[in-house]
Amino acid sequence: PVLCRGMQVSKTENRKKAEPFYWLSAAKQKTSSEIINEARKALQTIGTQRPFTPTDDQRKLFGPGSSRGPQNRPPSVFSLHASSFDMSESRPVSGVHLSPLAHKPILISSAKDEYSSIFLPKPPADAAEVRKVSSARTCLFRATSLGNVFSAKVIPSDQNEDKLDSEEPAMMMNNLGRSNNNCLAEQRLYSPFNDESRQLIRNEDVIKSGSEDFMEGAAGKFSVQLREESDQMKKPGKKSSQPRSSGWKRRGTGLEDETRINEWEEEEVFWHIKILPILHELEKIEDDIESLCLACTKLYQALNEGNMLGKRFKRRSILLKTLYKLVDIDSDLLCVKLAKIILAMKVDGKNLLLVCKLAFKICRNKENDCIIQNDRLLDCLLEVLRNEDLQKNNEALLYCMGAIKFMSGNAELLNEMVNKGAVEMLLQLMKQINNIKEHDTYFSNLGHLLVQLAAILRNVADFPPARCRLLCSAAVSELCVALEQRGSDKDVCTYIVRILSKLSSYNDFCAALADCSRCYILFLALLNKHQKQQDLVVRIIFILGNLTAKNNQAREQFFKEKESVNTLISLFQTYYELDLNAQTWHYDTEGKGKNHLKHPSEAEDVLIKLMRVLANLSIHPSVGAALAAANHVVELPVTVLEYKSVDDCEELVINAATTINNLSYYQVKGSAVQDKKLHIADMLLKLLMSDNMDGIVEAVRVFGNLSQYHEICDFIMQKKIYKFMIALLDSKNRDVCFSACGVLLNLTVDKNNRAFLMEEGGIGKLVDCLQDFGPADWQLSCLICKTLWNYSENMAGAASGFGGDTDTLLVLLTALLDEKVVLDCSLDGDVRDCQRLYWEREFKPVAEKLLDRIQSHHSFLPAVPITPF
Repeated sequence: PVLCRGMQVSKTENRKKAEPFYWLSAAKQKTSSEIINEARKALQTIGTQRPFTPTDDQRKLFGPGSSRGPQNRPPSVFSLHASSFDMSESRPVSGVHLSPLAHKPILISSAKDEYSSIFLPKPPADAAEVRKVSSARTCLFRATSLGNVFSAKVIPSDQNEDKLDSEEPAMMMNNLGRSNNNCLAEQRLYSPFNDESRQLIRNEDVIKSGSEDFMEGAAGKFSVQLREESDQMKKPGKKSSQPRSSGWKRRGTGLEDETRINEWEEEEVFWHIKILPILHELEKIEDDIESLCLACTKLYQALNEGNMLGKRFKRRSILLKTLYKLVDIDSDLLCVKLAKIILAMKVDGKNLLLVCKLAFKICRNKENDCIIQNDRLLDCLLEVLRNEDLQKNNEALLYCMGAIKFMSGNAELLNEMVNKGAVEMLLQLMKQINNIKEHDTYFSNLGHLLVQLAAILRNVADFPPARCRLLCSAAVSELCVALEQRGSDKDVCTYIVRILSKLSSYNDFCAALADCSRCYILFLALLNKHQKQQDLVVRIIFILGNLTAKNNQAREQFFKEKESVNTLISLFQTYYELDLNAQTWHYDTEGKGKNHLKHPSEAEDVLIKLMRVLANLSIHPSVGAALAAANHVVELPVTVLEYKSVDDCEELVINAATTINNLSYYQVKGSAVQDKKLHIADMLLKLLMSDNMDGIVEAVRVFGNLSQYHEICDFIMQKKIYKFMIALLDSKNRDVCFSACGVLLNLTVDKNNRAFLMEEGGIGKLVDCLQDFGPADWQLSCLICKTLWNYSENMAGAASGFGGDTDTLLVLLTALLDEKVVLDCSLDGDVRDCQRLYWEREFKPVAEKLLDRIQSHHSFLPAVPITPF
């Protein structure tokens, strides 16, 4: 029998159907490893680089390539002033609807003087009423320090004015630097009384004196006084002058009232002792940025210590107005601290939008990344995303998300962001946005927000610690839903496709995406809708290439989608024409010469990745056979070889050759490859004669498949391509030798073509290859033995057939057929078992027959030492 590459041919009068040589019996089934390696290098997937996305140095809400016009998107640049804030917003939350005051206080004329100059209401005319109000329980003062809250001495309501004079707390005077009567008046302006005691205490009722008694044993007297006042409130007919906080509902008396009073008094004292001095300091400082920043840091620490962050703080409005005034100062460091405090106070409405814009403005400057990290502004912004209503505050969330997007460009901030659960939070927000349907009022505005969110996830996808979180949070399914709902929004689609292109480079994400059955329909719809949007198209094609490279089910599923192949053909035609036009322009402007671009052009990049998809699809047996029979599919890689040289675009030409190689593997009825085989061989000859080794190897592989046709063998002999194949045996590259040996094997099927093997020194080179690779590659060793078997058919004698290489060949075959050689291989586990299987089922049958043939024509076996392997 004459052996062709991977085939057994019986030379009888009636030529039998070719069968794989290694089939020992019909009963034996091939293992999966055998099937995979059966077509070694005959079918291969193609890898390629991910499409390059340049870094956008300009931090904006929407990049320069955005499909949103300036009139249809929120601005990235805006003016922001103190006057922009709503000064009347953010009053404390009240659980009680209060009745109007009998005597309304005089309105404060300016926000600046709100707590520096307190105006008192006009006192009532009735002297008895004045006395009654004056004797009402006075303010409970409680001094505090950084670590402790001191008890303040409480003055009984039945004591006279002289007693009040003697127990004025001097500490309050020292810390506030203002008269105590002003502080008390201010306190009562913001602390409504019960219905019958709403009149405010006059300045004259509080006299400044003495401080020693204030600190003496206050703790014991304080609890006693609270019980006394609580008892008075319970007695019928007694009028209580106990103030109540607007932030709490009065649900009863006794212990609950006592607790509320205690908390209210602590807040009052803490405000005067800790907060108010810092606010005075902020008002006095004008040009000293460092002092202002230090004061803001102390203010945040004090508010946090006093549990005054949030909405329930009564004097929150005064505090916020002071902070708003500082926004006009041109200092990013100061603005970071202001934004942090204002966000921590849980502002809403217009002020929430403005402070998010302030944070956005700060984060736009890369130089501020360090101060942003030091002041932990990220925590406040994440809190906004976590708590604010998506629809009600979508514009504020847009700028908040934009600021976080800028932060995600910094590796340290990105790491901090991931560790604080930002990935899960963003995916939860995406899920909420996905639940908003197209007919909803907020659908369009939330599209702007989704762009920012997707941009953050794009940065996150490059960060290894975040990828596991994305996978565990079912990111793929949510991204596909968003892609389906926002198919008309090019910006959203581009960002999501960029995310998927990054994630699809990893096996686990590729498997998750392949399991999302609708992804193929989505990708095809986007390709048809945005066919000329190169940045979107090239990434979708890249994703499809990754899916079809790693998943046989994905190959079949994509191929079965309606119009899938036609979409690929249409894309090829579009970008082929674009590339032709670009080449024409280059020729016209540069004159005679070639395109020397360092990187592929945009059109070439799409064609590169499109060829990869076709090559990967053709690995599936039924899909590959169908594509090989489709003339309009085979024309695509052939067209590339016709108009493109390897010097113009190496990757594109090599991918086209690989596609032809995979398609040429299928010898099906009506094969378009078979119809074009001579034209393909002519195109490959140019690649074979180039200086590009990768291109040469791909051309040799195609010739290995095509040389099974007599016309191609004649072409190889006429063009003397066989000389090139023999020369490649010296490459010492296992894959190159395998492909070249496959061509030589098919050439030796015809007895008229065998003489060249000896004439060109091919026998010696084949023996050298057998000696070089031996048990390291049983498939290559088998291929060499098959070639020598074909060559030695009907030879008169071993010496005349193999010449001076006969003895060496005898020794090699004897050694390689020794089972100990196989067992001594330095391979472990499954690899060793697989190699043993190749040795037993592929190499051994051919080698034994070849050895018997040589020995039958050789009178003796020389005593030559066996070369160890």
